[in-house]
Amino acid sequence: MDPRLRRAAYLSPGQDLTAAVELARRAEALGYDSVWVTHGLGRDSFLVLAAYGAATTRVGLGNGVVPIYPRHPVAMAQAALTLAEMTRGRFVLGLGVSHRETMEGMLGLPLRAPLATMREYVGVLRGALGEGADFAGEHYRAHWSLALPRRPAPPRVYLGALSRRMLELAGELADGAVLWLCAPAYVRDVAVPALTRGRARAGLTLDGFEIVAAVPLAVTDDPAAARRAFGAELTRYLALPFYRAMLEASGLGDGVSTFDREGTVPDALVEALGGVGDAARARAYVAAYRAAGVTLPAIRPITFPDAPWYRRTLEEAAAF
Repeated sequence: MDPRLRRAAYLSPGQDLTAAVELARRAEALGYDSVWVTHGLGRDSFLVLAAYGAATTRVGLGNGVVPIYPRHPVAMAQAALTLAEMTRGRFVLGLGVSHRETMEGMLGLPLRAPLATMREYVGVLRGALGEGADFAGEHYRAHWSLALPRRPAPPRVYLGALSRRMLELAGELADGAVLWLCAPAYVRDVAVPALTRGRARAGLTLDGFEIVAAVPLAVTDDPAAARRAFGAELTRYLALPFYRAMLEASGLGDGVSTFDREGTVPDALVEALGGVGDAARARAYVAAYRAAGVTLPAIRPITFPDAPWYRRTLEEAAAF
């Protein structure tokens, strides 16, 4: 396969984990580079990926992404090293700060200084994944090393990022970035330049740096139903300030204003953020991400595996 045409898949389980495991097996057979899952409000992504890994032999595995605040970086390192060992080095660890509404409103965890916290978190994590963590900062203190005679090889670490400053931090500290709901124009005009600046801080270029972008798709003969489903899904994200700011910076502020005024996601916003319709439209949407600088478009069939277009999208997008 032409390395420029690599593709991944987001396979977040719906009601039936067993069905999602079968889809992971199918994604491997179709030649997908890797399969990814979200963490947030769903199942534990490490355990889901362990199930995917047990059912497959080649395909990569990534969580995109795990919130950092509920889990100490040493605990994150232990989980990551264990899963990397279980899957024979196929695992990639994706980290993110999440959102104040989730961390504080749902979990009672203060979300303060996300950039500084992430910087320290990655510092502790890198140590814990390697020779050992010996760190004393404002947000974390850790003196710990893995008590095993032989350390498993550490996974690559990617950061979920939306804003310019977090994208720059990802470029500086991580091995890759994970993007969600970033339209191709935002990737081209904002994300890639910010990642480039971050790499330059570390004396590096974008060579070897992975840019993963989830690409919402529905290959379907009933695009109206898929657009309605995607619009309902977008409602949650339009209530979150980080996403609103990113969408406004993408030139989609009119759609955000329409949502605020009418309480429904406008069609223009749905069409800008997902490829819905026939295979040609979906293929063109994936191509737009590649042209914008994404190195690994991650096909994300809209909603969950019980949607009527889900499996068809996974199957047809394997050729994009």
